[in-house]
Amino acid sequence: MTIFFSFHSISKLKKISLFIFLSIFACSASALEPRFIVLNYHDIIDAHNKNALNSMDTRVEHLEEHIKWLIKNNYKIISIQNVLDATKGQTQLPNQSVLLTFDDGYQSFYTKVFPLLKKYHIAATVALIGTWMDGNVSALEIGKPLLTWEQLRELSQSGLVEIASHSYDLHKGIIANPQGNTQAAAVSRLYDDPMLTYESEEDYRKRLHTALLKSAEFIFQHTGTRPRVMVWPYGEYNQLSIEAARAAGMPITMGLIDGTNTLADISSLKRLLITDNPNLNDFKEIINTLRVDRSLRIAHLDMDYLYDKNPEQLEHNLDAEVQRIKDLHINTVYLQAYADPDGDGNADALYFPNRHLPVKQDLFNRVAWQLKKIAGVKVYAWMPILAYQGNIPQSWYVQEWREGKAQKSSHIYTRLSPFNAEAREYIAEIYEDLAIYCNFDGILFHDDGILSDFEDASPAAFAYGKEVWGLPDQFDQLVATGKMRLTWAQHKTELINQLTDELANRVRFYRPGIKTARNFYTLPLLNPDSEEWFAQSFDSFLKHYDYVAIEAMPFMEEAEKPMEWLTELVSKAAGYPNGLKKTVFELQSVNWKTHEKIPMSVFNEQVELLKKLGAKHLGYYPDNVFENQPELIDLQKHFTVPELP
Repeated sequence: MTIFFSFHSISKLKKISLFIFLSIFACSASALEPRFIVLNYHDIIDAHNKNALNSMDTRVEHLEEHIKWLIKNNYKIISIQNVLDATKGQTQLPNQSVLLTFDDGYQSFYTKVFPLLKKYHIAATVALIGTWMDGNVSALEIGKPLLTWEQLRELSQSGLVEIASHSYDLHKGIIANPQGNTQAAAVSRLYDDPMLTYESEEDYRKRLHTALLKSAEFIFQHTGTRPRVMVWPYGEYNQLSIEAARAAGMPITMGLIDGTNTLADISSLKRLLITDNPNLNDFKEIINTLRVDRSLRIAHLDMDYLYDKNPEQLEHNLDAEVQRIKDLHINTVYLQAYADPDGDGNADALYFPNRHLPVKQDLFNRVAWQLKKIAGVKVYAWMPILAYQGNIPQSWYVQEWREGKAQKSSHIYTRLSPFNAEAREYIAEIYEDLAIYCNFDGILFHDDGILSDFEDASPAAFAYGKEVWGLPDQFDQLVATGKMRLTWAQHKTELINQLTDELANRVRFYRPGIKTARNFYTLPLLNPDSEEWFAQSFDSFLKHYDYVAIEAMPFMEEAEKPMEWLTELVSKAAGYPNGLKKTVFELQSVNWKTHEKIPMSVFNEQVELLKKLGAKHLGYYPDNVFENQPELIDLQKHFTVPELP
């Protein structure tokens, strides 16, 4: 089947819907296709080079070991032409295919890599940065010699080398927030400091298209061949940049997300970044595991704790928190992206620019970036699903059946109804704005995504239930029997799951590599029949999210025997396929009932128990940098993750 469409002829909303459809279509169509790996190297250096290794450098003897091992173990090193021929149905990719790519256009590709390509009769791709090749960036800044055009023409004519674009002038950071952080030019909206405004979408699109067309023309002028591959600087791209690459004649683009690929993925291939000069054992570990299934160690941070009206105090707070996270040597942070100063779980404002709610301060992108770049962690944006307060029509909110009629819900979470189409779009646009203006790695969906057995009793919910699910549109009939109550609850569970899927896809349009996690109450796991009271199901969560973040908080749940309670919780999760593989057990560091810190002896005992029981992913909430709670020395003992290839 061939699908033809033009992104210029449809609205943004339709583009996003089409993107979601094509993603689903591609996933189903690619299920039976051969999968292939793309490896990414940078500079290749001599064994006797006595200079300190850059983290991106690989010694030539290690590269040759990698190639020999791949060949010996029946991996087929393929070319870009092989991939393009396979997409046209002219050939089929061998099983265990591998593409070799080398970024930045260092001269070592000619002196070290090219001899290996000829020796083993294999292909590779080299990606050039236009401004570097054009002499607009000094050799001193680059620090390494680059390929010459004469060498590149020889490489191109050899039939072994594909010359790709690494952009003309996008391999740089641009100012992406009011605090002056520089972030990847290809995916960031330029912040104009004098004007205090961000680049418009129209200007952003124009900048992308101009840059990629210039890059393609630049390479053609010097080599006589137009590039067919766009290698994204820093691995950062989005659907708008892919559109610009396609318009510039580059149907294949490459990022830096770990994983394998099919032919359905050529518009955004995943690549395994090879760093720290891996020896053969490390290389085999990378190939065999693809860096998946690594344990998460998570600190859950309240931005409201860090925020201060005084700019100097705010910077002091942020610096202290970032340093603490760096000292912890963990790998993940759940970071609050919404403002909730009264602590009721509802978003009163947001920490990023958006079209609907007040901006408490444009801060999330700044803090997330500092955590990513200084502390080296992945950052998940912690966001409500439904709980938003503002100048919003009351008819959009969840209603409960009380005193014989539908009326405003009495729950502490003031939630927009997932049955209301306008409310869903309102929420989706907030998530879209988060992705447009902020750089992050995942989403943690807040625990506000619940509906009780008396909710939602709004007219929109009853009408939807009748039309889509074939349920009664009268409350007394919906709760008449246990079977009907559970059926209603299961439909509501799936509806909220589908809403979060939609929100994640809105984000992936701009941030395609994000993972998802969702907070989960413990009762629906310990007693699955209680789905009726929450519209939450552990089994359904495992199917919809990369991780399920269980609130493993015995004191919050007033468990009489906390250790036995935690033991049962882990046992129940382990009873599901991938239960422990996809579950984060999030401990509490504060007893909110008594407003006291959890003693570190108790916290440590709980961590040790969870590890002993086989819990793979561990987190805690909240982190309090001001009172060293939980204590850093204990966290380092239990939460530090080992360095892995």
